Amino acid sequence: MQINPVYVESSVVLAVVLCVHMALWNQHSWCSIALFIQAFYVQHKWDRLLRSGSAVFQFRPAANSGIVPASMVMPLLGLALREKCSASGNVYFERFSMVITITGMMLALFLSLIALGITRPVPTNTCVIAGMSGSAILYTTKQTLTVSEVIEVLEVLLIFVYLSLIVLYLLPRCFTPGEALLIVGGISLIVNQLIKRSLNLAEVKGDPVNYFLPVVVVGSLLLGVFFALLFCFMESETWVSSLFFHMMTAVLGLGILMPWLSLFIGRHPIMWLLDFLTLNDRRLCLLGYWVFLSVVATCVVLHQNYQRQSGSKKHQASTVVRKYFHLIVVATYIPGLIYDRQLLHVASVGCLAVFLFLEYVRYFRIRPVGQLLRQVLTLFLDERDSGPLILTHIYLLLGMSLPIWLFPGPCAPKGVLPGAGGLVPYAGVLAVGVGDTVASVFGSTMGEIRWPGTKKTMEGTATSVFAQIIAVAMFLIFDGSINLNSTYSWIVGSVTLVAMLEAYTSQIDNLLLPLYLFILLLL
Repeated sequence: MQINPVYVESSVVLAVVLCVHMALWNQHSWCSIALFIQAFYVQHKWDRLLRSGSAVFQFRPAANSGIVPASMVMPLLGLALREKCSASGNVYFERFSMVITITGMMLALFLSLIALGITRPVPTNTCVIAGMSGSAILYTTKQTLTVSEVIEVLEVLLIFVYLSLIVLYLLPRCFTPGEALLIVGGISLIVNQLIKRSLNLAEVKGDPVNYFLPVVVVGSLLLGVFFALLFCFMESETWVSSLFFHMMTAVLGLGILMPWLSLFIGRHPIMWLLDFLTLNDRRLCLLGYWVFLSVVATCVVLHQNYQRQSGSKKHQASTVVRKYFHLIVVATYIPGLIYDRQLLHVASVGCLAVFLFLEYVRYFRIRPVGQLLRQVLTLFLDERDSGPLILTHIYLLLGMSLPIWLFPGPCAPKGVLPGAGGLVPYAGVLAVGVGDTVASVFGSTMGEIRWPGTKKTMEGTATSVFAQIIAVAMFLIFDGSINLNSTYSWIVGSVTLVAMLEAYTSQIDNLLLPLYLFILLLL
C-alpha cells in the first residue's frame, strides 16, 4: 500500500505540537493545535494549486507546499521561548516570545487566506475550519496581547506582504510556499525589530553581539533588492556595472550599516570587532583553526572542479562529496560551541554576510569573479537549486547557526539551560551536521529498505539516530557545562522525531530540522 509522505510528515509535526502542548498547556498551545488542523487542510489546497500551475507565483518544483511544518515553526518557537523566559523571571522577553507566537500564527493564517482565495471552486469545508481556527487565534490575541504588541504583529504582517511580493517575483522557483513563509517571515520580524529599536535608542540594551545579525540581514536585503531592480533595466556583466556594484556595496557598508551598528554598540564597529577578536589567545587560536578549515573547503571545491574539467562536463558532485562540507562545518562549530560561543556567533554572522555577497556577485555576474563562481558552484547543485539562486550552502550555514542565534541568553542567567536545554546550541550540529550527514551517506551507500512513499531508507534513519546519540555522549564528555539531569529519554525521543521528519519532508531539511530539534530540546 502506497503511503502519502505528506501524511507522515504532518503526523511527525503533530507529535511535536502535542509535546509542546502537554509541556505548556495554555491558551496559545491550544491555538497551536487549531493552527495545525487548518494548516493540514490548507496544505492540500496549496498542493493542488502547485500541481495545476494555478499558484500566483512560480514555486520550487518537485516538492509539496510544506505549509504544515513551516506554519508551526514560529508559533512553537515562541511558546518554547516563553516558557524558559517565564521560568527565569524575564518579563520583557516573555512578552516578546508571545509576540513571536502570535506573529507566526498570523503569517500562517495569511498564507491560508491566499490559498483559499485563489482555489476554485471555493473549498467550503476548509474555509469553515480556517475561520474557526482564525477566530480562536484572534480571540486569544485580544486576551493576551497589549495594543502596542498587536500593532507590532500587524507591522510584521505588513512587511511580510510587501517583501513576499518582491522576493517571489524576483526569485521564481527558489522556494516552496512553506519555505517562503519561514524565510520571509523571519526576515520580516528581524526588519521590524531593527526599525523599532532604531527609533528607541534610549531603550537599547543587551549584548552588542546580538545586533550584528539584524544589521547584516537588513543590509543584505537592501543590497539585493536594489540591484535586482536596477539590473532589470541595465546590463550587469559590464565593467561599468560591476564597478558601480562594488562602489554602492562599499557605500552601503561603510556609510550606512557601520554608523547604524555603532548606534547600538556605542563604538565604531571595526574597533569593537578588533578588540573582540583579540581579547585572548584562545580566540586567536580558534580564528586560525577556522581559516585552516576554510582553506581545506576551498581545496575540496577546486579539486572537484579539476576532476570535472579533466573528465565529463556533466560531472556532478556525489552525495558523499557534498557531505564533506557537513563534516567540515561540524569541525568548525564544535570547538566554538565548547570554548567560545560569542566568537562563534559573530563569526557565523560574518560568514553569512560573505556568503550572501558572493551569491549576489555570482547571480548578477559581477566582474571579475562572477562568472568563475557560476562555473565553480554549479558542480554542487542538487534538485533543490531549481531557481536562479544557489542556496544550499547558505541553508547549511543557517541550519548550523540558528540554534546559536536564537539561544535565549537573557533567560539563562548562567549562560546554560538546565536538562536537555544544555544541548540547545548543539541542535544544528546534531540535526544537520551529524544526523543528516550520516543518514545521507549510509542511506545512499548501504540502505536497502525504503520508507514507504519516499526514497529515504530505514537504515539511514536508524544510523542517524544512533550517530546523534553518540554525539550527545561526546558533548557530555568535552563540554562540562551540560547537565542533562536524567532527560535522556526525552533527548532520544526528540532526535527520533526529527530523524523521521528528515525521512519524509521534501522541504529544505538543513533549515527545518534544526528548528524542530531546537524547540523540542528547549521544552
